Parts: sequence; C-alpha cells; structure tokens
Amino acid sequence: MFLDQFHRVEDGRVRITAEQASRFAKQMAGDYNPIHDPDARRFCVPGDLLFALLLSKFGLSQCMTIRFCGMVGNDVPLMFEALDVPDENGVSLRVRDEAGKVYLTVERSGETTHDEAVVANFTRQYIAFSGRNFPHFLQPLMLEKGVMFNPARPLVIYDSMGFCFERLDIADLHLDFVASSLEVNGKRGDTLLEFGIHDGTECIGSGSKKLVVSGLRDYCAETMDAFVESFEALKRNAEA
Repeated sequence: MFLDQFHRVEDGRVRITAEQASRFAKQMAGDYNPIHDPDARRFCVPGDLLFALLLSKFGLSQCMTIRFCGMVGNDVPLMFEALDVPDENGVSLRVRDEAGKVYLTVERSGETTHDEAVVANFTRQYIAFSGRNFPHFLQPLMLEKGVMFNPARPLVIYDSMGFCFERLDIADLHLDFVASSLEVNGKRGDTLLEFGIHDGTECIGSGSKKLVVSGLRDYCAETMDAFVESFEALKRNAEA
C-alpha cells in the first residue's frame, strides 16, 4: 500500500520516523507546517498519517469521529488497537504508546468496508483536502477576523474530525469543500472546515475537521503576505 514508505512495523508496534512523517506531510498532503519538519523543536507526526494507517488496518466505517489527544514524536512505538467493547465514551479504536498514553481515539458506527480501493481512495481524497488547511482555507478566515498566528512560531493543531456516509458501495468517490468558519477566543481560534462526500454527482455524506490555532495576534497584511509567499516558495521548490 502507498503508506508502506511512511512507517515500519517492529515487534507488532508501528514506528514513524521524523523523516517519514515529514515526507508524508509534504508529498501526500502538500502540508508545510513547520511542526512536521524533522528538526522542529515541537515536531509531531501528522494526524492524517495516523488516521490513514488506522483506516488501512481497521477499514472505513459509515460514521467515524476521530479525536487527536496528543502529539506523537519521532520513532515512538505505537499500538493500534480495536476494543472488544466500546468504552464509556463510545471509543472503539485507539492509538497509544507502550506507556499507555493515548494519541488518537475513534468512535464508529454503521457498516465497515475493507475494500482496499475504496479505503485507499477515501484516504487519498481526505489527505488532499486536509492538506489545503493553509493558506487556502485558513488565511482568508484570519483576514476576515483580523487575527493571525505568530509567523515565527505558527502553531496550528489538529483537534478532531468526523464524517458519515449514507452507503459504502462507491464507484466514483470525491470530496468537495462546503464551508469554513473561525471562532476567536482571546489568543485561541477554533477553525471548522466542512466537506461533502460524493459518488459521482450524488452527495452520499458529509464531514468536518476542527483545527486549533494558538498565539493569535492582530492581523498584519505585510507580515502574512510575506509568510504565505515563503510558504508557497517552499512548496514550489519541493515540487520542482
């Protein structure tokens, strides 16, 4: 599967190096968030990589709610687990380390498909949508609200996401952007990105993704324009 190059399995544990995580972010999602750079002080594995690996192992369910509980560092041995009975919060899947720290939880319901083509297609479609966080979705929202993150330490954290399908027998799956919003509370902003799930021209589901932006300050067009240009230059150079 296309995810093989972005992780390895040792003694039943999934391990992701900083280099693999960074390649996934840039190559699969076009995500140049500095937090995914191997030498970043607060480096973390992209949440979308954990989610993609979880789908490849446990399949795609009709309704899934995913919450990201912590930041996975470099080469941490991870356990991807299915609980025999959902816990008191309805969690049936989770990712944790050997010390018991949980990094990701999943509530799911409805039917589940393990069709590799369907799972891989949805995974790729979602990663592509998710990778457009900045500047495509986030920068216009910050401009509208008159706030921006600290360009010296841009901190945008993946909080949660969820979706529901009406059915899983899908021939021509694709995701489309529906709406976005940013709620500002002091120096913190909660961003919601909504998408529709289609089979050809028929809408068969919907979903959303929540991001938390920290360290907000007054918007400065000159500073943000320079940051966006630097971001886009990194992307162009990587794709050249």
